[in-house]
Amino acid sequence: MKVDDTEDQTGHGAKVDGNASPSAAGASSPAAPSLTKTAAQPSSAARRSTTLEVPVLSLNGQKSRLEKTTAGSAASSGVALTGDVPKDVPAGHEEGAVAEHADHSHGSHFHFTLKFVFDRLSVPFVIMTFVLCGVIAAFASRYLHRDEGFHRFFMFFSFFQLGMILSSVAGTIETLFFGWELVGLSSALLVAFFHDRPGPVANGQRVWAVYRIADAAFLIAALTLHHLSGSGDFDGIAGQGDWPMGKAVLAERDALLVGGLLLFAAAGKSALVPFSGWLPRAMEGPTPSSAVFYGALSVHLGAFLLLRVSPLLDESLTLRIMVIALGLITMIFATMTARVQTDIKSSLAFSSLIQVSIIVVEIGLGFRYVALIHIIGHACLRTLQLIRAPSLLRDYNSMINAIGAYLPEPVASGRVSPTLRSRLYRFAFERGNLDSMLDDYIVRPFVQVFRWSDRMERRWTNWLSGSASSGAENGNGNGNGKNGPDSA
Repeated sequence: MKVDDTEDQTGHGAKVDGNASPSAAGASSPAAPSLTKTAAQPSSAARRSTTLEVPVLSLNGQKSRLEKTTAGSAASSGVALTGDVPKDVPAGHEEGAVAEHADHSHGSHFHFTLKFVFDRLSVPFVIMTFVLCGVIAAFASRYLHRDEGFHRFFMFFSFFQLGMILSSVAGTIETLFFGWELVGLSSALLVAFFHDRPGPVANGQRVWAVYRIADAAFLIAALTLHHLSGSGDFDGIAGQGDWPMGKAVLAERDALLVGGLLLFAAAGKSALVPFSGWLPRAMEGPTPSSAVFYGALSVHLGAFLLLRVSPLLDESLTLRIMVIALGLITMIFATMTARVQTDIKSSLAFSSLIQVSIIVVEIGLGFRYVALIHIIGHACLRTLQLIRAPSLLRDYNSMINAIGAYLPEPVASGRVSPTLRSRLYRFAFERGNLDSMLDDYIVRPFVQVFRWSDRMERRWTNWLSGSASSGAENGNGNGNGKNGPDSA
């Protein structure tokens, strides 16, 4: 990779490396495409340019070839690594600062583009990711020293950090989805880290199930965006403007559709209502992973997604109202629930949820920079609180032993009647019965559909193989009606 920090004569352009071949630069042949790039929205002040020469493997419907693309980028626009390079571009044609794919008509109707963007949103978030992951890694190297699964923890933690970095700098929805999946997989594996106990394994499965529901909405949103804009590039959402000044290029109805699906995905990842039940369950994992996952980074990934697609909120008033309403409902629910928790990690989990819901409200109101600063500040504070929690419990017990009595409990203010207070306490203590509703209305129907599909598949395969019998009619796969896989 070659980096050229020279400045273009126009004051805002990005140019290829001077060591490039004449044919690549369009100097020797008038038919050769020009790779000189200028910013899409020139500014009055001169910008520093960065030229990256990156070998990219381009795959299409006819053949595979290894090409070299030169991606010039202004600091505010980003760096793109694409699977195709501009072809048949007339000499002197000016393009955007980010190298874009120009031809996708190679026999394939669906394409994926790997693109990394460094802008006002991704740079602070990826720096926070590096700093907090480094702090937690240093803490965990001592906290988990000589514990069983020490190396397994750091393997899962490395997957998580890779997923967070990819999600932070992703310039396309498919790149973000890849990082999103890595974060979800590593989260579920670390929740079930102590697999010798049934509790962590069951809670890890619960977290994984909620993540899969959110991932399904994310994937549908990605396919919808490809269908509406022709690509998964976030420029198809925010146009060519720099974040957060971009203006959505989708119609209001399309923005509501894509934004609603992404809001559903963000709700699952950030534990917003009705998916809030998995957050305290996720505290079954080791303390270092609980701190960086559900206090600092992973729990904010849904809010980061909303910030990335925030131009859609400007396009659809209905979508903004949905975001604000979801944040307010989650804030009220988390505030009530956090007050009745009996363990410190669950209390901190719902305290994190309160702040995340406030961040979501800020995004809905259009305060994007405020929300970004809020994410960074809250992530640092909550990380410190969660890694301090075991020592805090020890200090609290030492204080109780020193004074010889428990500390006085807070007294109710009397503003709420005893009957209503009892009902609110029960509602908060049962966490709004969200887990029960999730089981009754989402998990159980899906399981029934999957079991019905399994029975239909067994009947079909038995009929094709000629071994259909009364046992197959009852849904058993062995054809004799006994000891089948479904007989239990």
